[in-house]
Amino acid sequence: MNELALHVPAVADTAGKCAPGLPSSFCHHHSLSGCVGGNGLFCFGWAVDNFDRYVTPFFRHLEIVGISVVAGFVIAMALVVLSHRYRALAPPVLGFTGVLYTVPSVAFFFLLLPLTGFGLTTAVIPLTAYTLQIIYRNALAGLANVPPGAKDAGRGMGMTAQQLLWRVELPLATPEIIAGLRIATVSTVAIATLAFLAGAGGLGQPLYEQNGFKTNIIIVGALAMGMALALDLVLVLIQRLVTPWRKARTW
Repeated sequence: MNELALHVPAVADTAGKCAPGLPSSFCHHHSLSGCVGGNGLFCFGWAVDNFDRYVTPFFRHLEIVGISVVAGFVIAMALVVLSHRYRALAPPVLGFTGVLYTVPSVAFFFLLLPLTGFGLTTAVIPLTAYTLQIIYRNALAGLANVPPGAKDAGRGMGMTAQQLLWRVELPLATPEIIAGLRIATVSTVAIATLAFLAGAGGLGQPLYEQNGFKTNIIIVGALAMGMALALDLVLVLIQRLVTPWRKARTW
């Protein structure tokens, strides 16, 4: 009887030391190391045993980022082509996209909830809007930096304004366009961690559920940074493939 009385408080003490947001079973399972119960800097054993819980949020996060960046790129480039043809559109478009960029993400999500409800759409719309200013401004700068001699050569070959844009100006502006796309992609990976507030999930979900557990914070942060670096590297490789004439480093 005395042994049982001593054992029950010991189990209770172990459960009581469990890191915030974790069931006591996790702490009991890893009680030999004491890392989880004491909320150590990084509990490797727990991370190995529970890494599968981050797989679905990771790919959901990647989906949110991919849709937002692709949609933003298509919209921004369409606006660039229109602004290049009708120069008077550039200032108002820059102003409008700049205003969208200043709207806080959480407020943007909550403003859309009555219209689009919880889900992917409510997360993607603000994230897409945030990419417009970056991509649009960089693309305009790239077109403005096209050497006049290159355009004169195109006109000398009999190119129309449309042909000149697609065959000369946009290809030469590609490095600046991709530079903007890289910035937009990396920033979207970061902002997308708040997409769970719109009911879209992503890496922000496990971070919020166990926001006091250091191992969880480190895993989510490492996955988000790894995703950003990997996507940035992919864009760098794409730039090198589509601009083989450039010998300068693009890192």
